[in-house]
Amino acid sequence: MTIDVLPDDVLVEIFFYVNINRGWDVRNPWHALVNVCRRWRYVVYSSPRRLDLRFEYRGYGPMLEVPDAWQALPVILTSSPDGHPSSRQRWDNRVAALESEHYNRICEIDIFDMTSSRWERFTAAMQKPFPKLTYLQVSLSLYGNFMAPVLPDSFLGGSAPRLRDLSFNGIPFPSMPKLLLSANGLVTLTLEDIPDSGYFSPEAMATALTVMFGLEVLRLQFRFPHFLRDPESRPLLPPTRFVLPALTELAFHGDKEYLEILLAQIDVPLLYEFYIAFHMDIDFDVPQLHRLIGHAEEFKACDHAEVLIFDGSIQLSLYPKTRVVNHFTGSLLVFQINCGELDWQLLSLSRACNSSFPLISALEVLEISESDDLPISHWEHDGENVQWLGLLDPFTAVKDLYLTDEIARRVHNALQELSGERAIEVLPALRNIFVDAPGSLEHTQEAIRPFLSARQLSGHPVAIEHWRRGSVFEA
Repeated sequence: MTIDVLPDDVLVEIFFYVNINRGWDVRNPWHALVNVCRRWRYVVYSSPRRLDLRFEYRGYGPMLEVPDAWQALPVILTSSPDGHPSSRQRWDNRVAALESEHYNRICEIDIFDMTSSRWERFTAAMQKPFPKLTYLQVSLSLYGNFMAPVLPDSFLGGSAPRLRDLSFNGIPFPSMPKLLLSANGLVTLTLEDIPDSGYFSPEAMATALTVMFGLEVLRLQFRFPHFLRDPESRPLLPPTRFVLPALTELAFHGDKEYLEILLAQIDVPLLYEFYIAFHMDIDFDVPQLHRLIGHAEEFKACDHAEVLIFDGSIQLSLYPKTRVVNHFTGSLLVFQINCGELDWQLLSLSRACNSSFPLISALEVLEISESDDLPISHWEHDGENVQWLGLLDPFTAVKDLYLTDEIARRVHNALQELSGERAIEVLPALRNIFVDAPGSLEHTQEAIRPFLSARQLSGHPVAIEHWRRGSVFEA
């Protein structure tokens, strides 16, 4: 039996799965199908909606020269995903498509190669509604370094009712919340590297979110921490919070006060992934963050914490009990503090764990390691023993402690000072210390013998074993 004997409707179903399984670089797989034979060409062109046919246009030649059969298809306007600026002719062709009568067919816009010389014409072309636009992504060029002028209120004609995915990187648009009030169909909203000229208040952002009942992913990243007005001058927040019923992923990078005001106005019952990044601070009085983490049902499934030390930040990740064969499902909660020196990293994270993470006291596994590219000079700012102990103090339910060789030296220096009741107060449930170190562990046992002896006498012995880094989650 050959494929030629299959009826047209069966071919359509086969072509549908070929078309939807396209990769990033193959957005028009149906091009190959229509070049096989006349019958296949007829089948494809007679079922444009079922096959979700779209014409990806990268500016190779004017839009007026595209084949007649493609003239009615929705258009994906895109540049090279590597961010490298395309030729001026290709760019001119793409902007000409925005300016032409074909603009009302454009359903997706991906612009990765925005530069200062292209900004003015692009923004001028976008001062009107795009009736079929469902996806918009604009990023400043990786090869350019300019401060883009602020986008005006008239961007997209001030309305984007069909948008489902919106992503801006480095684009100043202080009126963004105003536009979002018309974008109630958004599923994904990503605003990254927001410059100061694009700042909008948390109250304005919260108001915009009230219409987004289908929003599943929200990412906000400010370029610099933005210090808010005096707390006494803030307007009163509403007595009740509104619900974002579909939100499962939330990422925030900015000032903790901004996040507090935002969280005070929303509830996210289905939140599954939460990423937070703050700049260094020793005051982590963030009750709204504490409330959200404590009430999220998904986070209660976490039993494993990982502390990872970078050159410019320290990161805490919480993982769920659920495992798949030979790997884990992924972190549910990631908290990062941007800070250069190790002693400040430890102090900031320990205070954050005590004030903002109610789940810490229930975790049974803790891993502390450093990034592979951490320079030796980072250890010159080695934290004092009291700071390492401060980091360990909140983890009262941890049974298994995993340490890299470099981290173990510092943790053991802190533990060796513990004896008597204090040896039982720090990590009271600890049963095993796993060290990723070559050779014998006798030197490790000797280094913390007072701690081990005190635990033995208390009836809570601790064993030291080898660990191969990266194997914590193996089945």
